[in-house]
Amino acid sequence: MSKADNMLSILWLLRSGKRVTAQQLADDLEIHVRTVYRCIDSLCASGAPIIADSGPNGGYRLLGEFIDSPLLFDAEEQKALVHASVFAREAGYPFTDALARAVDKLKRYTNEEQLERINRHSSGLAVIQTPTDARELELLRQLEEAAARGESLNMDYAKGPELTSGNRVLDPYGIVHWKGKWYIVGFCRLRQEVRSFRVDRIVRLEAADTRFERPAAFSPRDFLLRSLLPNSADDKTQVIVRLQGHEHALNELCKHWLFGHALVERRRPGEVLFKLEELPLKTYVPYFLLPYGRSLEILEPQMLIDRMAEVSLQMFKHYEVMQIKIRKDGNRR
Repeated sequence: MSKADNMLSILWLLRSGKRVTAQQLADDLEIHVRTVYRCIDSLCASGAPIIADSGPNGGYRLLGEFIDSPLLFDAEEQKALVHASVFAREAGYPFTDALARAVDKLKRYTNEEQLERINRHSSGLAVIQTPTDARELELLRQLEEAAARGESLNMDYAKGPELTSGNRVLDPYGIVHWKGKWYIVGFCRLRQEVRSFRVDRIVRLEAADTRFERPAAFSPRDFLLRSLLPNSADDKTQVIVRLQGHEHALNELCKHWLFGHALVERRRPGEVLFKLEELPLKTYVPYFLLPYGRSLEILEPQMLIDRMAEVSLQMFKHYEVMQIKIRKDGNRR
């Protein structure tokens, strides 16, 4: 066996709580007693609280509380776990309390040098994210647990411009975090199809009296992504979008969640081709392009140029009305 295997085997043998001599460990593992001593030294250096009692009834034993934590992590694994906990907490992970307890256990079973290293790494990473409120965290807990147990939920959900609440029974397949928001993907019994819902628009959840089985190999993440991205299989509904502009603007645009997946070709100098469906070009794509201002030029299609002109004019009229109102109010005073 490798040294790592020997070290783990020694830990498992010590988990009984009884004192075990080096010779007994060597006999059980069929290794030399000097190998046992080297493994014990390495385990102690890695933070395992092994106590050596001398005398006729002496031997090695584990500190009681360590018996519940048999796993060992190297320095890189410890750093990765702490950093992952930072990302999860800031993203609104619904089981933050349990995550904090796990990190505390990781710190508890380390030596001073390891603890100091973990603290250095944890203070060297920060994540800025819109905070998730307590109500949404509770909804996420309910949804995740119901998905794991295969239990349907009665859900009141607010939709439409007026956010009118409607009731439906949902078979929750899984929660997905995307662009700062949480979604639940599941089978909607009202519409009789798989759909996605924003968790922050859920008004109420309660257990239903039915159960379900999630389809094998179904991925909530892939479903949500497919519903957001252009359908590459249907070229008839897609349009080539050719843009020209400053390199930094094109670089940022190619990192956008929609344009990045729709990228066809990056041309030099300062030209890029995308393939997008016609409907997004008429609805939300112009609003994605507006912040880039005059740093971008649309070469084709003409339809997108016309739509950008319409949206820009609407924005101009909107703020012009505000200007007029402010001036009138100012004159009255």
